[in-house]
Amino acid sequence: MPRVLRIINRLNLGGPTFNAALLTKHLAPEYETLLVAGTKIDSEESSEFICEQMGINYVKLPEMSREISFSKDRSAYKKIKKIIADFKPDIVHTHAAKAGTLGRLAARSMKVPVIVHTFHGHVFHSYFNPVKTKLFLAIERYLAARSSAIIAISDFQKEELANVFHVCKPEKIKVVPLGFDLSRFWDDMEEKRESFRRQYFLEDDEIAVGIIGRLVPVKNHMMFLKVFHDVAARTSKKLRGFIVGDGEELQPLLSACREMNIDVTYFPENANKAALTFTSWMRDAERAMAGLDIITLTSLNEGTPVSLIEAQAARKPIVSTNVGGIENVVIKNETAFLSESNDVKSFSDQLFSLVEDEALRNKMVQNSRQNVENKFHYSRLVRDVKLLYSQLLNGGNTI
Repeated sequence: MPRVLRIINRLNLGGPTFNAALLTKHLAPEYETLLVAGTKIDSEESSEFICEQMGINYVKLPEMSREISFSKDRSAYKKIKKIIADFKPDIVHTHAAKAGTLGRLAARSMKVPVIVHTFHGHVFHSYFNPVKTKLFLAIERYLAARSSAIIAISDFQKEELANVFHVCKPEKIKVVPLGFDLSRFWDDMEEKRESFRRQYFLEDDEIAVGIIGRLVPVKNHMMFLKVFHDVAARTSKKLRGFIVGDGEELQPLLSACREMNIDVTYFPENANKAALTFTSWMRDAERAMAGLDIITLTSLNEGTPVSLIEAQAARKPIVSTNVGGIENVVIKNETAFLSESNDVKSFSDQLFSLVEDEALRNKMVQNSRQNVENKFHYSRLVRDVKLLYSQLLNGGNTI
C-alpha cells in the first residue's frame, strides 16, 4: 500500500482543513496517509474538531506557523525530514504556502519519489508589497520545478499560475476542485434556521444579509460595511446584517461602523439585537447559512471561496465580487450576481434588488444545489486525487 505524507499549514477553520482531513480519511484503503499540521494564529478559530469528528490522528508541528521565523522554520524543516525518514512515504502532498515550502524542500532532500503541492489560494496580488510578492513568486517557481505535480483548485487559478505568474508550465498543473460533505447544508435546515434566528433576535419579516470568513484585509469587509450602509438607507424592508468570522480586522471594522453611525454589536461580548451583528467564529456554518437570506463576498482575491459553495448547497442567493476562481464556482446571473472588485455602487445595486424582490431571490436559488452537488462533493475530490497519485506513481514525475 503506497504511503502519503500530507502536510498542511495549520488547522484553522476553512476549506483547506476540510480537504486535507477528507483526503486523509477517504483515500484508504488504497493509500495509507499520515497528516501533519502546523499551528494556527491566535486570531483564527481552530478546526481540530474536524479531525476529531472524523477519527483522524495527526502529528502536530508547533514550529510550523504562518509567519516567517528562520529558527522555527529550520526546526520544522528538520522535524519533517525526521517524519519522512520514519514514515517512508511514497508521496509527500503539501497544502498552502508554508507547508508547501518546508514540506517540498524536505521531501526533495529525502528523495521522496512523488511530490505534490496544492495551491488553495495564492499571495501574488492583494496581500503584500511588490518586493515581498516578487520574493514569494521566485520561491514558488523554484519549488514548482522540484515538484512532480501542482494542483490548482480552479481553471482560473491554473491560468493564473501558468500564464500570468509563470509558476510552472501548464502541463504540470492538474485542476482538482475542492470537495466537501455538503449534506449538512440541506439536512434539517428549517430547524437550523429557527435556531440561528432565535439566537440573534431575527423576526420573520427581517431580511438577513451576511458575509462569512476571516476578518483580514484581503476579504475587504470594509466594502461590505459601505454596501450594507447604502442598502439599509435605501430599502423600505427590515434589513439586518451579519459578519460571521473573526480576525485581525475586528477592531478597525467596529470603529468604522461607529464612524458610519451603523448600529453594531460584537455578539460574544454584547448579546443584543443590532442592525449589524459580528458573530465571531461559528463552527456550524450550516446554521448560519440556514438563518441568513442572502450571502455576500467582497474579497480582493480568492482561490475557491468555500462560503459560496456552501451558500449554493444551502440554496441562498449570492452577491460577490468577481475575483479569482469565483466564476468557476457560481453561475453568473443565475446563482450569483457579480461585480468588479471595490465597485461599491454596482454591488449595492445588486444587493438592493435582491433585498427588495423575494421572487428574484427564489428564482436565483433554483439551480444552486445542483450546481455544486456533484462538482464539489468530497467523493469527486477523492477520485480525482487517487487518479493523479496513480498516474504519478506509475508514470514518473509528469502528468
